[in-house]
Amino acid sequence: MKRSIRRNTPTVQIGKVRMGGGSPIVVQSMTNTETADVHATVAQIKELVDAGSELVRVTVNDEAAMKAIPRISTSLNEQGYNTPIIGDFHYNGHILLSKYPESAKQLAKYRINPGNVGKGNKRDQNFETMIKIAIEHNKVVRIGVNAGSLDQEILKDKMDENAKKNNPEDFKNVLYQAMVQSALESARLAESIGLPKTKIVISVKMSEVQDMIEVYQQLAQRCDYVLHLGLTEAGGGVKGIVSSSAALAILLQQGIGDTIRVSLTPEPGVNRDLEVKNCRYLLQSLGLRYFMPLVTSCPGCGRTKSDRFIHLAKDINNYIEETMPTWKQRYPGVEKLNIAVMGCIVNGPGESKYADIGISFPGTAEEPKIPIYQDGKRVALLEQSHKIKEEFIHILETYIHNRFKTIEST
Repeated sequence: MKRSIRRNTPTVQIGKVRMGGGSPIVVQSMTNTETADVHATVAQIKELVDAGSELVRVTVNDEAAMKAIPRISTSLNEQGYNTPIIGDFHYNGHILLSKYPESAKQLAKYRINPGNVGKGNKRDQNFETMIKIAIEHNKVVRIGVNAGSLDQEILKDKMDENAKKNNPEDFKNVLYQAMVQSALESARLAESIGLPKTKIVISVKMSEVQDMIEVYQQLAQRCDYVLHLGLTEAGGGVKGIVSSSAALAILLQQGIGDTIRVSLTPEPGVNRDLEVKNCRYLLQSLGLRYFMPLVTSCPGCGRTKSDRFIHLAKDINNYIEETMPTWKQRYPGVEKLNIAVMGCIVNGPGESKYADIGISFPGTAEEPKIPIYQDGKRVALLEQSHKIKEEFIHILETYIHNRFKTIEST
């Protein structure tokens, strides 16, 4: 299926990061440390940035968290990290931003949830306070509407309006409309206060895949603001990865979305950077961005009696992650390389020929030879040995060196 042309939006710039306006889709993430714990927060930000996060959001829920922002910023800068840091505000953002101007200056972007900035007259007053501070410090604001914390006054008005219709709509349709209305009214209010469109990002997050797709489609049809995509509570493990990937992929394929986050429930022993890696693999799988060579490998079957191709596929993936910083500097374009590690004669030679470089292990009852393919042609036939990993890595390195023009030679 042909991918839709991306929406025409203004460019929103945060430091060196550009969103919208045809810029590459931006990967972002969020810490789950107590922000007041400067050491832990800095360590996790570095972990996320090293994995490829281009924006990192931190919780700013109290005075201790707000006071920590300058120290976090200083520590990161001293260690060579200048990734923009986003402050996530709920309920008391207007107080914290007003009371701690130095922290307000250090944050690159403010995330505001219009559903919990206050009630009645206080809602608009508190919102205006935060927007004026953003204008004063030349900051970007994300207006982030969540289904779980939607402005109840807007929802009630939409429900009352719906109840008067001869043919009332389904509750979910009313919910979608209320979320879109909340986002657009808040964004337009921000503009009326003086915040330019080039400083506004909006989102309308929900937790179910089909709900998220529908509400973002409705939003995209009604505005040209830069959009941040993500499921609110995707869950953890396989469920979270699959749900987020499904929802994001459909919208991105339709040209909707300028920046993304995969929100995964943490699992014991699993690094926080998993959500960043998921974003990067997703974008590369869709052909929207390229970060590192991808390895095509077969799932195995009754023919693949040996597990050597399984271990080699894992080893090559690990080698790519370890070596990519060096390759990126020396070999521009290497991130688009395709590598195949296959396990039998059925698809092995074909996939290896289709890839830029591939290796095809013999399956059960096949000749115990291991062909290597480069650019569609067989270039070597290896013997079974315990040094296959080392031999293939040497062939891979030679191929990359010969194919990609090095910085030193320019």
